[in-house]
Amino acid sequence: MSTSLRPDRDAVALAVSGLLGGLLLWRLGLHTQGGRPFSAPWITLVPVTAMAGAELLRRNAPRTALTIGVLALVADQFTRGSLATVLMFTDVMYAAALYGTPAAARRLPVATLLVTVASTIGFLAWFRRPEALLIGLVIGLVSFIPALTGVSVRSHRTAADAARLAAAQTARLAEMDRIQAVVAERARMARELHDMVANHLSAVAIHSTAALSINDPETSRNALKVIRENSVEGLAEMRRLIGLLREGGEDGAPAAAPTLASLDALVEQANVNGAAGGLVCVLEDARPAEAGPLPTPVELAAYRIVQESLTNALKHAAPGPVTVRLGLADEVLTVEVTSVSGSRPGPTAPGSGAGLVGMRERVALLGGTFAAGAEQDGGGTTLWRVRAELPVRERESRE
Repeated sequence: MSTSLRPDRDAVALAVSGLLGGLLLWRLGLHTQGGRPFSAPWITLVPVTAMAGAELLRRNAPRTALTIGVLALVADQFTRGSLATVLMFTDVMYAAALYGTPAAARRLPVATLLVTVASTIGFLAWFRRPEALLIGLVIGLVSFIPALTGVSVRSHRTAADAARLAAAQTARLAEMDRIQAVVAERARMARELHDMVANHLSAVAIHSTAALSINDPETSRNALKVIRENSVEGLAEMRRLIGLLREGGEDGAPAAAPTLASLDALVEQANVNGAAGGLVCVLEDARPAEAGPLPTPVELAAYRIVQESLTNALKHAAPGPVTVRLGLADEVLTVEVTSVSGSRPGPTAPGSGAGLVGMRERVALLGGTFAAGAEQDGGGTTLWRVRAELPVRERESRE
């Protein structure tokens, strides 16, 4: 309910029209009853005017308006009566149920129903004629029915407001989900782009630096050969990523995603790229021979972890072996890559640290564990070890 007592436009229109209607009925001499204590025609205008004043307060002060309306209606019964007073009272009762407090909206239909029933029984007992039922019917029409209608409209408005609020909340949640989906997709695209291109560009950077710094035609020729191979492969990977972005993939996995069966070619390429730096890459696959293909997300994550680890070894590892180990036990795929930690001779490629972050994110998305750091082996050599454990329980649902 509004705290301002200034009537709105609808209230003014109803009050003016009701007052004019009452004046017209009075001028024409049309009244609802006769033989009352105050039978002078002009006295009928007093309840009409009071009821018109109640109409002005119907929305901003419904309780006050109803009080004035009840008093005006009772006063009207002691005059010759006006139909305008009765009609305006029905609107005041309707407004009290619609714009009043929730407690008033609950009590008004009950109170008006009790008044209607009590009045009907009382008049029937007093007059002892069936026509007395019509008096109860009129009381119900001017009190109970408007109150019940106001409560019904109020309930529909409350339900509509609740539905609009729920729709707004749903829209906000949908927008939050959309933003989160966009952020997640951008992160996935960033990981894919980094993992696909970083390996080839690192090899290009290292061998191009070697070709520029060593004045040997044969070394330069070999470096240019490696640069060309990595450039072609990098372009192919970029085309695959562009095709994925244009057409979209299913189940969130890139189309034609690399698998663990491609690790032999990846390790062989790493041997070519790292030969000048004294790196020797070896693949040790300890998985059972009868083990079938793993779920696509698991194989893609394992492939990217090995790819990024070999790229980091090419950038930072000291000359020596780079070992890639695969294991499968208790529905967990283990991926481990070790290399000799320390300074390496010759040119190096700068790193941003994004590779470790991307590997950690890939493992976290699959619910696995990831660790990377330096440690000592039995001979006192410092090794850099990357280890990831990827659960493969999803394989059962796919079979």
